[in-house]
Amino acid sequence: MKTLWEIMSWVTQKERFDNINDYIDFSKYYLEFIAKELQAQIVAQNENNYRFFQYRRDGEYNITRPVNMNLFLTQEKYEIFADQFQNVLSDLKSISGNEQERNHLNQFIYTTQQSIGCALDALPATRANVARKVNGDLFERLIQLIIEKMGFAIDSETLDVQIPDSKECMRYQNDIELKKNGEIIAIGSVKTSSKDRIDKIFLDKLMYNRLTQTETPHFAIFLHDVQRAGREPEYKVGTTFLTGHFKAYTVGLNPLDGVYYCDLRPIMKIDAFLKEHIKSLDCLLCEDIWKFK
Repeated sequence: MKTLWEIMSWVTQKERFDNINDYIDFSKYYLEFIAKELQAQIVAQNENNYRFFQYRRDGEYNITRPVNMNLFLTQEKYEIFADQFQNVLSDLKSISGNEQERNHLNQFIYTTQQSIGCALDALPATRANVARKVNGDLFERLIQLIIEKMGFAIDSETLDVQIPDSKECMRYQNDIELKKNGEIIAIGSVKTSSKDRIDKIFLDKLMYNRLTQTETPHFAIFLHDVQRAGREPEYKVGTTFLTGHFKAYTVGLNPLDGVYYCDLRPIMKIDAFLKEHIKSLDCLLCEDIWKFK
């Protein structure tokens, strides 16, 4: 079993996450560690399906982000699905009608990324900005690897888009560009949370399509929209999803061509407008992404 120091050292070295197996190996070690070496698991006071992991002295008794235990797999269950994961990615259409297998897909991706995020939460508070950047970069890379394994040609690059009647360009840093015959057929944004980011995604679609005079689809992928709230021992889950902003940009600006979450907020499942525009990640991977081809 790896020590927490070894886990923290590993997770901060982004070059060690070069392929899907690297992500799986790390998650296995992290799940093994937390099964035996946590100080405590703290239940969120307002949403009991969420837990916060507290480390021991080796992790400065730090407390992690909220973890949805309905999605977070145990070490045993994770290892079972890990053996099948890459084969499943190669033929996702075969599970499109299997709700249980699609749930496993979401759970596996969620567990893999939350293992990274929670490991980064063990770092000292002085390295919080580093942890945030590493977490976002590794999630983006994980989604890119998954989509590549599905057989898509993708790029992550900065595009210079010419402004009409001007010598100036508008620069776009795209997380994912789906391509066919070298041409962009869809643009994707990958973020761990929509907090402070959702407005830009809507605006990017509007400006890109106007400047290029195209109707290029834009989609967004988010891991979750929760954060820790309250104080010890009354820790709660706080939401970072802004319902009003999302609805306003969708109606008043332009709707995105798909918004997907691993961990859907409850309101996304009951609000009719949100249900129409926001889906779980398996809907993209098993269904919607093939419509861009």
